[in-house]
Amino acid sequence: MAYEELKQEIIDYSKSIGIDKIGFASVDVFTELKSRLEQQQDLGYQSGFEKGSIEERTNPAKLMPEAQSIVSIALAYPSRLKDAPKSKKGERRGLFCRASWGKDYHHILREKLEMLAEFIAGKVYAFNYKSMVDTGELSDRAVAERSGIGFSGKNTTIITPEFGSYVYLGEMITNIPFPPDQPVEDSCGECTKCIDSCPTGALIQGGQLNAQKCIAFLTQTKDFLPDEYRTKLGNRIYGCDTCQLVCPKNQKKDFHLHPEMEPDPEVVKPKLIPLLSMSNREFKEKFGEIAGSWRGKKPIQRNAIIALGHYREESSVNELIRLMESDPRPVIRGTAAWSLGKIGTEKAFAAIEAAKQKETDEQVLFEMEKGLRFQTVYS
Repeated sequence: MAYEELKQEIIDYSKSIGIDKIGFASVDVFTELKSRLEQQQDLGYQSGFEKGSIEERTNPAKLMPEAQSIVSIALAYPSRLKDAPKSKKGERRGLFCRASWGKDYHHILREKLEMLAEFIAGKVYAFNYKSMVDTGELSDRAVAERSGIGFSGKNTTIITPEFGSYVYLGEMITNIPFPPDQPVEDSCGECTKCIDSCPTGALIQGGQLNAQKCIAFLTQTKDFLPDEYRTKLGNRIYGCDTCQLVCPKNQKKDFHLHPEMEPDPEVVKPKLIPLLSMSNREFKEKFGEIAGSWRGKKPIQRNAIIALGHYREESSVNELIRLMESDPRPVIRGTAAWSLGKIGTEKAFAAIEAAKQKETDEQVLFEMEKGLRFQTVYS
């Protein structure tokens, strides 16, 4: 009974510090998840960003031997950008996904979990815990599903009855045997809108994702983007929201409950051309507080270059020529050459031909050839 009372006190306290949902789960091995992860590994569907072994990711006791329960939390984030600037000819803009709007959610949720831990420590002698947000070994979604935060949708996100899938997740393994909550019933039904709408076909079937094809993953890679995905990128420079935007459970879901999550329109929908000449310091000053900056400026700049090609933005030709001729990073030089070819002006093609004579990197030369092939498309 004492644990029931403590659980209710924690629930009440969580609301007072701005936690939108909280649930409690057992520390039993995540057997179904383990089987799915093994299958993902065998099929080569993993992103490579995963932390820990499959055993560690599915057995809480491997992470904390005295584990007795897991506390899961969710915070709702905005889905609509107020006063969004327009992307127009001469001033094309890129887009960061909604999960990267406002202050980096990792920091926000860790702060909430730490406040929760301090509260529990004041109630329980010898309290021990291990918290994690996104980058830990445990699957935030599996924990949230077991704890009743929401159900796991076909788009592989946790869908809550109140906030849809626009929630950040975090959890805390504890040495207290809290009574577990009941999972929420899956209500995707026969709907396959997310699967049908995925730009790259990364959603193989309901609940299974090939991360290697997912735009959200691809925007975070640092090498040349495979050709077949460049035309799918559009103006996305970090992440992808398509499978959430089409979900019926997300319609009319837009919550502005946390001031620190409010997006700066000029940060989350930035002009593309100025991005290309930013120093590391300038990039950090502008984007350093958002989650989408964690991989540094190179992937963002590569994606911005592809987006300019997507728009066939002629005002970017001079800047792209500068990058192609003098940037020290082969990925940036080569992608700029490809994008110049996609834009397709005479000046662009002439610049690629001239730069070819001085280029020594084989991959960059290959991209230059691809850029020049657009001449036959446009002629």
